[in-house]
Amino acid sequence: MPLALVAQEEPNTQKVSIPQKIKVFPNPATNVVNILGLTNSDKANITIYDIYGNPIFSRQWEIRKNALNIPVSSLEAGAYIITINSNQQNVRTKFYKK
Repeated sequence: MPLALVAQEEPNTQKVSIPQKIKVFPNPATNVVNILGLTNSDKANITIYDIYGNPIFSRQWEIRKNALNIPVSSLEAGAYIITINSNQQNVRTKFYKK
């Protein structure tokens, strides 16, 4: 009796992202936005977008003590979206500038 070869599927090895407890304060902000609950990283790409999705500010930052302090005094009053991307995490949150 000939043996039949059965193709075996590889297990799904995608990373499962666990929602992080991110705290953004003060919100609304005046001079600085503090973001807590991040994963430490030597190189994190920080981008701030206006409400229409246009990039306003972009910089590479080091995340230490699981936090970032981002100066926003030069931004106009309004709603903004901030993204934090590194090898350890991809975070997207919003804040308001008064």
